[in-house]
Amino acid sequence: MSTEGGGKAIIAALIANLGIALTKLVAWLLTGSSSMLAESIHSLADSGNQLLLLLGGRRAKKPATPEHPFGYGRERYIYAFIVSIVLFSVGGLFALYEGYHKIKEPEAFHSWQWVPIAVLLVAIALEGYSFTTAMRETNKSRGSSSLITFIRRAKAPELPVVLLEDTAALLGLVFALFGVGLTLATGNGIWDGVGTIMIGVLLVAVAIFLAIETQSLLLGEGANAEDLAKIEKAITSDGDTVERIIHMKTLYLGPDELLVAAKIAVHHDDTAGKVADAIDAAETRIRSAVPVARVIYLEPDIYHAGKTKSESAEEAAPAAEEGATHGAAH
Repeated sequence: MSTEGGGKAIIAALIANLGIALTKLVAWLLTGSSSMLAESIHSLADSGNQLLLLLGGRRAKKPATPEHPFGYGRERYIYAFIVSIVLFSVGGLFALYEGYHKIKEPEAFHSWQWVPIAVLLVAIALEGYSFTTAMRETNKSRGSSSLITFIRRAKAPELPVVLLEDTAALLGLVFALFGVGLTLATGNGIWDGVGTIMIGVLLVAVAIFLAIETQSLLLGEGANAEDLAKIEKAITSDGDTVERIIHMKTLYLGPDELLVAAKIAVHHDDTAGKVADAIDAAETRIRSAVPVARVIYLEPDIYHAGKTKSESAEEAAPAAEEGATHGAAH
């Protein structure tokens, strides 16, 4: 997924949401509709979310420092996680509270009755523009994957976040139209509250799903099966020096930067120069096969046929623990 594509979708969503929020606020002031108030807060929250995503993308571009030697790529995940919190608290919980209050004290619309319907129809058109932009940018990145698969597996958070927000916004507008329409048809303000609660439940569900997906990225995800196969093939295609991969780990340092660390088996009688050349060639093949693999560490070793991969991995544990202890003492 390109950062450029995510940026286009974010800006389109920001423009749409600012316009929608303003019209909804005017409609709420004129009619007192709780659905309009909930939807206006929802749009304002979405606008803030888009600003957070833009800020996260900008901060992620900062160069690496001694304190953060692998850079700041994960800042994009942090800000996406904050978006889920804002969507949950500001959007979802507020809508649930407002809907509950409206059901307890229902009130029909007595003036400007046509305004909510007109505003909601305009908002659906604007959200449709934002959603279409996000879908167009998504289709450039997802290939043959389904939308659900794309959202679950995407390493760059911007497009999935905007897609989920726009989907929730369109459904929320339909729920608001349902509540407002029935209130106008029946003269019973309870339906306005019911529509508002439906919006709240929707936003809370989307926020929880988004938080779970972003949490996985924050914890650290490795390469997918397809990229792992490409990396393994790139390493072992030089059968002259590299016998096999003893064990390998990958980790996304940011959406556009993958770390690859592997212990590779070489012949016991190979010269240091030959091994170094083989490692350099393997790194070139890896970057060609998986361009996001930008940080690569390949450690040569002698493979013993009697050892399993897990036993070889256990040999590395004391060294890793020693390094961790040293880092903590430092």
